[in-house]
Amino acid sequence: MKHGITGIRRASVTATVTLTAGAVLAGGAFASTARAAAPPKPKITAKGGFVMDSGTAKTLYGKAADTRRSTGSTTKVMTAKVVLAQKNLNLDSKVKIQKAYSDYIVKNTASSARLIVGDKVTVRQLLYGLMLPSGCDAAYALADTFGSGSTRAARVKSFIGKMNASAKSLGLKNTHFDSFDGIGSGSNYSTPRDLTKIAASAMKNSTFRTVVKTKSTKQKVTTKSGGYRYMSWSNTNPLLGSYSGAIGVKTGSGPSAKYCLVFAATRKGRTVIGTVLTSSSAANRTSDAKKLLDYAFKK
Repeated sequence: MKHGITGIRRASVTATVTLTAGAVLAGGAFASTARAAAPPKPKITAKGGFVMDSGTAKTLYGKAADTRRSTGSTTKVMTAKVVLAQKNLNLDSKVKIQKAYSDYIVKNTASSARLIVGDKVTVRQLLYGLMLPSGCDAAYALADTFGSGSTRAARVKSFIGKMNASAKSLGLKNTHFDSFDGIGSGSNYSTPRDLTKIAASAMKNSTFRTVVKTKSTKQKVTTKSGGYRYMSWSNTNPLLGSYSGAIGVKTGSGPSAKYCLVFAATRKGRTVIGTVLTSSSAANRTSDAKKLLDYAFKK
Protein backbone atom coordinates (compact mmCIF):
# COMPACT_ATOMS: atom_id res chain seq x y z
CA MET A 1 0.00 0.00 0.00
CA LYS A 2 2.85 2.38 0.91
CA HIS A 3 4.53 1.56 -2.38
CA GLY A 4 1.34 2.53 -4.24
CA ILE A 5 1.12 5.93 -2.52
CA THR A 6 4.80 6.64 -3.25
CA GLY A 7 4.25 5.77 -6.90
CA ILE A 8 1.29 8.13 -7.06
CA ARG A 9 3.37 10.92 -5.48
CA ARG A 10 6.21 10.37 -7.93
CA ALA A 11 3.80 10.43 -10.85
CA SER A 12 2.33 13.67 -9.50
CA VAL A 13 5.78 15.27 -9.17
CA THR A 14 6.72 14.13 -12.67
CA ALA A 15 3.50 15.59 -14.07
CA THR A 16 4.12 18.87 -12.23
CA VAL A 17 7.67 19.12 -13.58
CA THR A 18 6.40 18.32 -17.06
CA LEU A 19 3.70 20.98 -16.80
CA THR A 20 6.15 23.55 -15.44
CA ALA A 21 8.63 22.85 -18.23
CA GLY A 22 5.78 23.11 -20.72
CA ALA A 23 4.75 26.44 -19.23
CA VAL A 24 8.32 27.76 -19.48
CA LEU A 25 8.54 26.63 -23.09
CA ALA A 26 5.19 28.20 -23.84
CA GLY A 27 6.26 31.41 -22.14
CA GLY A 28 9.42 31.41 -24.23
CA ALA A 29 7.32 30.95 -27.34
CA PHE A 30 5.11 33.89 -26.35
CA ALA A 31 8.21 36.04 -25.70
CA SER A 32 9.61 35.07 -29.09
CA THR A 33 6.32 36.00 -30.68
CA ALA A 34 6.36 39.36 -28.90
CA ARG A 35 9.90 40.03 -30.06
CA ALA A 36 9.00 39.05 -33.60
CA ALA A 37 6.13 41.55 -33.52
CA ALA A 38 8.53 44.50 -33.10
CA PRO A 39 8.59 46.67 -36.25
CA PRO A 40 11.51 45.90 -38.57
CA LYS A 41 14.14 48.63 -38.79
CA PRO A 42 13.48 50.58 -41.99
CA LYS A 43 15.99 50.86 -44.81
CA ILE A 44 16.60 54.41 -46.01
CA THR A 45 18.58 55.80 -48.93
CA ALA A 46 20.00 58.64 -46.84
CA LYS A 47 23.56 58.10 -45.64
CA GLY A 48 22.62 59.33 -42.17
CA GLY A 49 19.44 59.33 -40.11
CA PHE A 50 18.24 59.80 -36.56
CA VAL A 51 14.89 59.92 -34.78
CA MET A 52 14.02 60.56 -31.15
CA ASP A 53 11.00 61.01 -28.94
CA SER A 54 10.73 64.76 -28.41
CA GLY A 55 9.23 64.38 -24.95
CA THR A 56 11.66 61.86 -23.47
CA ALA A 57 14.67 62.41 -25.79
CA LYS A 58 14.81 58.61 -26.19
CA THR A 59 16.60 57.46 -29.34
CA LEU A 60 14.22 55.57 -31.63
CA TYR A 61 16.43 55.11 -34.70
CA GLY A 62 19.99 55.77 -35.77
CA LYS A 63 22.08 55.32 -38.90
CA ALA A 64 25.52 56.94 -38.92
CA ALA A 65 23.87 59.31 -36.45
CA ASP A 66 27.12 60.95 -35.36
CA THR A 67 28.88 61.17 -38.73
CA ARG A 68 29.55 64.77 -39.76
CA ARG A 69 27.94 65.81 -43.03
CA SER A 70 27.08 68.95 -44.96
CA THR A 71 23.67 70.25 -43.92
CA GLY A 72 22.50 72.53 -46.71
CA SER A 73 19.61 74.78 -45.75
CA THR A 74 18.74 72.76 -42.66
CA THR A 75 21.35 75.15 -41.22
CA LYS A 76 18.54 77.73 -41.16
CA VAL A 77 16.94 75.95 -38.21
CA MET A 78 19.82 77.33 -36.13
CA THR A 79 19.57 80.73 -37.86
CA ALA A 80 15.95 81.02 -36.71
CA LYS A 81 16.77 79.67 -33.25
CA VAL A 82 19.46 82.31 -32.71
CA VAL A 83 17.15 85.12 -33.82
CA LEU A 84 14.35 83.95 -31.53
CA ALA A 85 16.76 83.73 -28.60
CA GLN A 86 17.60 87.45 -28.75
CA LYS A 87 16.76 89.42 -25.63
CA ASN A 88 13.82 91.83 -25.88
CA LEU A 89 13.10 90.62 -29.40
CA ASN A 90 10.41 92.61 -31.21
CA LEU A 91 9.06 90.38 -33.97
CA ASP A 92 7.21 93.33 -35.48
CA SER A 93 10.24 95.61 -35.83
CA LYS A 94 11.03 96.35 -39.47
CA VAL A 95 14.20 95.59 -41.40
CA LYS A 96 15.06 97.47 -44.60
CA ILE A 97 16.06 95.14 -47.41
CA GLN A 98 19.53 95.98 -48.72
CA LYS A 99 20.94 95.49 -52.24
CA ALA A 100 23.67 93.28 -50.73
CA TYR A 101 21.05 90.64 -49.90
CA SER A 102 19.79 90.57 -53.47
CA ASP A 103 23.32 90.53 -54.91
CA TYR A 104 24.18 87.58 -52.65
CA ILE A 105 21.29 85.55 -54.07
CA VAL A 106 22.36 86.26 -57.65
CA LYS A 107 26.03 85.51 -56.96
CA ASN A 108 25.29 82.15 -55.34
CA THR A 109 22.24 81.16 -57.38
CA ALA A 110 20.64 80.66 -54.00
CA SER A 111 17.09 79.90 -52.91
CA SER A 112 15.21 83.14 -52.38
CA ALA A 113 12.28 84.73 -50.59
CA ARG A 114 12.28 87.26 -53.47
CA LEU A 115 12.76 90.18 -51.10
CA ILE A 116 12.78 93.54 -52.89
CA VAL A 117 15.44 96.15 -52.20
CA GLY A 118 14.07 99.09 -50.22
CA ASP A 119 11.09 97.21 -48.79
CA LYS A 120 10.64 97.17 -45.02
CA VAL A 121 9.92 93.68 -43.74
CA THR A 122 9.24 92.67 -40.15
CA VAL A 123 11.44 90.19 -38.31
CA ARG A 124 8.48 87.83 -38.11
CA GLN A 125 8.02 88.03 -41.88
CA LEU A 126 11.73 87.41 -42.41
CA LEU A 127 11.39 84.23 -40.37
CA TYR A 128 8.62 83.06 -42.70
CA GLY A 129 10.78 84.00 -45.69
CA LEU A 130 13.66 82.08 -44.13
CA MET A 131 11.86 78.86 -43.24
CA LEU A 132 9.17 78.44 -45.94
CA PRO A 133 10.84 79.20 -49.31
CA SER A 134 14.26 78.81 -47.65
CA GLY A 135 15.23 82.37 -48.50
CA CYS A 136 18.97 82.96 -48.27
CA ASP A 137 18.20 86.68 -48.69
CA ALA A 138 16.04 86.50 -45.55
CA ALA A 139 18.86 84.65 -43.74
CA TYR A 140 21.33 87.39 -44.75
CA ALA A 141 18.94 90.12 -43.57
CA LEU A 142 18.53 88.42 -40.18
CA ALA A 143 22.27 87.85 -39.72
CA ASP A 144 23.00 91.47 -40.66
CA THR A 145 20.32 92.70 -38.24
CA PHE A 146 21.13 90.54 -35.22
CA GLY A 147 24.92 90.36 -35.46
CA SER A 148 27.12 92.96 -33.76
CA GLY A 149 29.66 95.24 -35.44
CA SER A 150 30.16 98.43 -37.41
CA THR A 151 30.32 96.69 -40.81
CA ARG A 152 28.07 94.15 -42.50
CA ALA A 153 30.91 91.62 -42.64
CA ALA A 154 31.53 92.02 -38.92
CA ARG A 155 27.84 91.64 -38.10
CA VAL A 156 27.55 88.48 -40.18
CA LYS A 157 30.66 87.02 -38.55
CA SER A 158 29.23 87.87 -35.13
CA PHE A 159 25.92 86.20 -35.95
CA ILE A 160 27.62 83.00 -37.12
CA GLY A 161 29.56 83.10 -33.86
CA LYS A 162 26.22 83.12 -32.02
CA MET A 163 25.14 80.07 -34.02
CA ASN A 164 28.23 78.17 -32.92
CA ALA A 165 27.84 79.34 -29.33
CA SER A 166 24.27 78.07 -29.34
CA ALA A 167 25.43 74.66 -30.62
CA LYS A 168 28.03 74.55 -27.88
CA SER A 169 25.45 75.42 -25.23
CA LEU A 170 23.43 72.38 -26.35
CA GLY A 171 26.50 70.21 -25.81
CA LEU A 172 26.92 69.42 -29.50
CA LYS A 173 30.44 68.29 -30.41
CA ASN A 174 29.91 67.45 -34.09
CA THR A 175 28.40 70.70 -35.34
CA HIS A 176 30.05 73.79 -36.80
CA PHE A 177 28.64 76.67 -38.82
CA ASP A 178 30.56 78.89 -41.22
CA SER A 179 27.48 80.48 -42.79
CA PHE A 180 24.02 81.77 -41.88
CA ASP A 181 22.27 79.72 -44.56
CA GLY A 182 24.29 76.58 -45.33
CA ILE A 183 26.21 78.06 -48.27
CA GLY A 184 29.56 77.85 -46.55
CA SER A 185 33.20 77.39 -47.41
CA GLY A 186 33.41 73.72 -46.55
CA SER A 187 33.34 73.81 -42.76
CA ASN A 188 29.58 73.98 -42.29
CA TYR A 189 28.59 70.58 -40.91
CA SER A 190 26.49 68.70 -38.39
CA THR A 191 25.12 65.21 -37.80
CA PRO A 192 21.63 63.68 -37.84
CA ARG A 193 21.67 63.49 -34.03
CA ASP A 194 22.92 67.06 -33.54
CA LEU A 195 20.51 68.59 -36.04
CA THR A 196 17.63 66.77 -34.40
CA LYS A 197 18.64 68.18 -31.02
CA ILE A 198 18.88 71.69 -32.50
CA ALA A 199 15.41 71.35 -33.99
CA ALA A 200 13.95 69.90 -30.77
CA SER A 201 15.30 72.91 -28.89
CA ALA A 202 13.96 75.34 -31.51
CA MET A 203 10.54 73.70 -31.38
CA LYS A 204 10.19 74.78 -27.75
CA ASN A 205 9.62 78.30 -29.11
CA SER A 206 5.98 78.94 -30.04
CA THR A 207 6.84 81.35 -32.88
CA PHE A 208 9.19 78.81 -34.43
CA ARG A 209 6.51 76.09 -34.19
CA THR A 210 3.95 78.35 -35.82
CA VAL A 211 6.25 79.27 -38.70
CA VAL A 212 7.53 75.79 -39.57
CA LYS A 213 4.09 74.15 -39.61
CA THR A 214 2.73 76.81 -42.01
CA LYS A 215 2.16 75.39 -45.48
CA SER A 216 1.84 78.77 -47.17
CA THR A 217 1.42 82.41 -46.21
CA LYS A 218 0.69 85.81 -47.72
CA GLN A 219 2.44 88.70 -46.00
CA LYS A 220 1.85 92.44 -46.38
CA VAL A 221 5.13 94.38 -46.48
CA THR A 222 5.90 98.09 -46.73
CA THR A 223 7.45 99.32 -49.97
CA LYS A 224 10.21 101.90 -50.39
CA SER A 225 7.64 104.55 -51.38
CA GLY A 226 5.54 103.94 -48.27
CA GLY A 227 2.91 101.83 -49.96
CA TYR A 228 2.58 98.09 -49.56
CA ARG A 229 2.81 94.84 -51.46
CA TYR A 230 1.96 91.22 -50.70
CA MET A 231 4.59 88.50 -50.58
CA SER A 232 3.43 84.90 -51.00
CA TRP A 233 5.59 82.06 -49.71
CA SER A 234 5.07 78.30 -49.84
CA ASN A 235 6.79 75.79 -47.58
CA THR A 236 9.36 73.52 -49.26
CA ASN A 237 8.61 70.78 -46.70
CA PRO A 238 6.61 68.10 -48.59
CA LEU A 239 5.49 66.36 -45.39
CA LEU A 240 3.09 69.18 -44.53
CA GLY A 241 -0.30 68.13 -45.82
CA SER A 242 0.94 64.73 -47.01
CA TYR A 243 1.86 63.06 -43.72
CA SER A 244 -0.70 62.88 -40.93
CA GLY A 245 0.47 64.87 -37.92
CA ALA A 246 3.44 66.57 -39.64
CA ILE A 247 4.38 69.85 -37.89
CA GLY A 248 7.72 70.83 -39.53
CA VAL A 249 10.62 71.37 -39.85
CA LYS A 250 13.06 72.19 -42.72
CA THR A 251 14.40 70.92 -46.03
CA GLY A 252 17.94 71.32 -47.24
CA SER A 253 19.99 70.57 -50.33
CA GLY A 254 23.29 71.34 -51.96
CA PRO A 255 26.19 69.91 -53.98
CA SER A 256 27.71 68.21 -50.92
CA ALA A 257 24.59 67.96 -48.77
CA LYS A 258 22.55 66.28 -51.54
CA TYR A 259 19.02 66.14 -50.06
CA CYS A 260 18.29 66.64 -46.37
CA LEU A 261 15.22 66.96 -44.19
CA VAL A 262 14.66 67.74 -40.53
CA PHE A 263 11.17 66.54 -39.70
CA ALA A 264 8.67 66.35 -36.84
CA ALA A 265 5.19 64.97 -36.35
CA THR A 266 2.70 64.58 -33.53
CA ARG A 267 0.20 61.76 -33.10
CA LYS A 268 -1.98 61.02 -30.07
CA GLY A 269 -0.10 63.63 -28.04
CA ARG A 270 3.32 62.16 -28.83
CA THR A 271 5.88 64.11 -30.86
CA VAL A 272 8.80 62.51 -32.65
CA ILE A 273 11.52 64.47 -34.38
CA GLY A 274 14.35 63.45 -36.65
CA THR A 275 16.75 64.13 -39.50
CA VAL A 276 17.91 62.50 -42.71
CA LEU A 277 21.13 63.74 -44.32
CA THR A 278 22.60 63.04 -47.75
CA SER A 279 19.59 61.34 -49.30
CA SER A 280 19.85 60.61 -53.02
CA SER A 281 16.90 62.70 -54.24
CA ALA A 282 14.12 65.01 -53.08
CA ALA A 283 11.61 62.17 -53.45
CA ASN A 284 13.80 59.76 -51.50
CA ARG A 285 14.38 62.14 -48.60
CA THR A 286 10.59 62.45 -48.24
CA SER A 287 10.19 58.67 -48.43
CA ASP A 288 13.01 58.20 -45.92
CA ALA A 289 11.41 60.62 -43.46
CA LYS A 290 8.00 58.95 -43.75
CA LYS A 291 9.52 55.51 -43.17
CA LEU A 292 11.30 56.75 -40.05
CA LEU A 293 8.19 58.48 -38.71
CA ASP A 294 6.06 55.36 -39.28
CA TYR A 295 8.70 53.28 -37.50
CA ALA A 296 9.03 55.71 -34.60
CA PHE A 297 5.30 55.86 -33.93
CA LYS A 298 5.17 52.06 -33.72
CA LYS A 299 7.88 51.92 -31.05
